[in-house]
Amino acid sequence: MKPSSLTWLPTLWLALWWSHLSAGLELELQSDESLKKAASSAAWSMMSTYSANETDNPGKLEGTWWEAAGMFLHLIQYYHVTGDDTYNKDTTEGMQQQAGEDKDYRPKSELAWLGNDDQMFWGVAAITAAELKYPEDPKGASWLALAQAVFNTQKPAWDTGACGGGLRWQMHSVKPGYDLKNSISNGGLFQIAARLARYTSDEEYVEWAEKIWDWSVSVPLIDDKTWYITDSTSTKDGCKTAGREQWTYTYGTYLIGSAYMYNHTNDEKWLKRVNGLLDSTLEKFWPQQYFGYNPKGETLIEVGCEKPGNCDNNMKTYKGLLGSWLAFVARVVPTTRDRITPKLEGAARAAAKSCTGSKHDECGMRWYENKFDGNGGMEQDMSALSMFTANLMLRMDNDPVTSKTGGNSKSDKNAGMVKHDDDENDKLKPITAGDKAGAAIVTIVMCGGSLALAGWVFWGEFF
Repeated sequence: MKPSSLTWLPTLWLALWWSHLSAGLELELQSDESLKKAASSAAWSMMSTYSANETDNPGKLEGTWWEAAGMFLHLIQYYHVTGDDTYNKDTTEGMQQQAGEDKDYRPKSELAWLGNDDQMFWGVAAITAAELKYPEDPKGASWLALAQAVFNTQKPAWDTGACGGGLRWQMHSVKPGYDLKNSISNGGLFQIAARLARYTSDEEYVEWAEKIWDWSVSVPLIDDKTWYITDSTSTKDGCKTAGREQWTYTYGTYLIGSAYMYNHTNDEKWLKRVNGLLDSTLEKFWPQQYFGYNPKGETLIEVGCEKPGNCDNNMKTYKGLLGSWLAFVARVVPTTRDRITPKLEGAARAAAKSCTGSKHDECGMRWYENKFDGNGGMEQDMSALSMFTANLMLRMDNDPVTSKTGGNSKSDKNAGMVKHDDDENDKLKPITAGDKAGAAIVTIVMCGGSLALAGWVFWGEFF
């Protein structure tokens, strides 16, 4: 065959490649089996690069510590809604290993650079395991005790010496960002306290959830009139001002905590907070328009970074966390279901279209493009997986359990009450943005001018 007769091959290959990118995962939203198949594909893709189970430190992802907590959280929910235990061994092994020597998610190998938000995510994964009756490890700490340990180790860090309370972002004073008190750290502890309150019926957790909420409203983290949540506030000016950055997971953590508090206390003030935060969340992150696109309120978007293309790996996980937490909100506060269900269905539909549908089943980030955007990775797979499992969770008959409704995870009220030798750590290694759950705050600290411009674009374009 003459070489010239092959000139059509590159064109054909390119056409096939683009067709492949546009294919997406097949998804029939009303079919549980279709959702399970999509979830299986996303989970497989997410775990295809996981190799920590082959090391002496299972559960530690390369370049990041906290993201593994998010990964395991999604796998716990995946097992709950599908019954597929393919990843249970890796999940249990990683969750127990990263709990560390004192079983409080402050392992000595990570403690030097740890932020309160990093540790918090492991506590959220643990309480999720307890509520969903994920199989306990007979050789390890109970899931409930691990969540209690995170609460107990963060409680002494409540800092009344600056701004009248609140957790600082960083655990150590020599770290950049120590002056910041951020929403995800405080909202995360609020969520853990609220979920522990419901699971155990222990009044101390109720009191702490109340305290954290009240403090968050007293500073510019939460505006309970506009239901606007900021990223962080600084002790340098007495927590009088805050940045205008908007992230899905900060709204999500205060929303799910409020939902659990309403479910547990039946106090109408918490229902008001649930409704206010939910309406604000759905309006902001399921926008009608976004940089020339018209998602018509049907697609979940990390509005602060997706179109500019500056979402780092941390930010790519945020909307998956929101999706997961919204499913829990709908379960524990049923009056929210009619508002949440169509949003999660739309997000799942868009997420499926973003996946290549190939053997690797890689999913993209910009779901509103209705195709794979070429920007795949573990974090994007996490978020897509969350949408599929969240929809399945809405259809299940059983709600998250408590100690009174079938929960069997053993309580240890004193878990984590061990003083670490380096609680006042002077032997600290440099922090990297990849290590931190609050990577957005790293950007705030280091690149204030750029964020000011980004904030102007953000607000001027779609608010």
